[in-house]
Amino acid sequence: MSVGSISRRVRIAGVACATAALLGGCISATADSSGRYATPIGNAPVTANPTPYSAALYCMADYARRYNLPSPRMAVGRISDYTGTVSADGGRQITGGASLMAMSALAKSGAHIVERYDTSVSEMELRYANNRLIGDQATDTGDTEYRRIIAGQVPGSDFFVVGGITEVNYNIRSGGFDMGAGQVETSTPLSTAFSGKSYVMNVAIDLRLVQTQTMEVVDVVSYQKQIIGREISAGVFDFLNGNVFDISAGEGGLEPVQLAVRALIERATVEFMANLYGAPGPEVCLSAGPDPLGGTVGPTGGYYPAYPNTDTNNGATRADPSRWHDARDGDVRRSRY
Repeated sequence: MSVGSISRRVRIAGVACATAALLGGCISATADSSGRYATPIGNAPVTANPTPYSAALYCMADYARRYNLPSPRMAVGRISDYTGTVSADGGRQITGGASLMAMSALAKSGAHIVERYDTSVSEMELRYANNRLIGDQATDTGDTEYRRIIAGQVPGSDFFVVGGITEVNYNIRSGGFDMGAGQVETSTPLSTAFSGKSYVMNVAIDLRLVQTQTMEVVDVVSYQKQIIGREISAGVFDFLNGNVFDISAGEGGLEPVQLAVRALIERATVEFMANLYGAPGPEVCLSAGPDPLGGTVGPTGGYYPAYPNTDTNNGATRADPSRWHDARDGDVRRSRY
């Protein structure tokens, strides 16, 4: 083996070792003062998760407050994935949280929601209270009174939403191109390649609004949404002085499937609540303005104010990505211990 070949191999080995050392420099076998071996990458703050129909839900809430329209008591049942699709790693392809999305959508619309999806805690406390095991407050003598069960203390629902995700069609339409070029007769051939692909799929839901006491289906909504994915790549392959160079780059993206499900749920909720509020259509949003009684409904949902301070409490700032972030909000840093 020639001296030049050995030298070249030593240089390659040195580059490989230096690269490995650089990659491993962020990881230590000994925990630091914070108790971690490595600092996680990424510092994106928590943000709201709206869809193009979230603004219409806020409009429904404003419309109901402006005209003093009482919201019926709403509940959400099972909105399951009936497509049966499974991903390559064995998990569900479509979210199982559609019911939770519907609750958030109802909250954005200003609906009065009663819990029917998970009543395990309430049922357990009801059993404890029935056995006089739960105390609420101390009496004048210092004894703790047990919680009393009062007839009719749990408000019933007027309507509930139920249904499911019924369609996932993966390849409605797809297309692409591949192009390559190279030199054959020269001593240093250069080859290039370009490719692009795109495809369209869709998701569909079928929801129904049921009158709780009569079990009459009073409204039905069926929607579908198409989702697009694309991928573009380019590369260069060349031989220079006996060395091989393969350089490529690409970019791709798929519209979030679960966010599409949320958009479907929110669009259906807009239709349900517009019907229950008696809103004639989107024109009711044109007169929307600052509501002095607002502040309990926003991009993240709705809440019940603990105190009559909706004009100054934290509810109006829930969608601010810098709020409560220790690196973005100076008030949080100021109160560090």
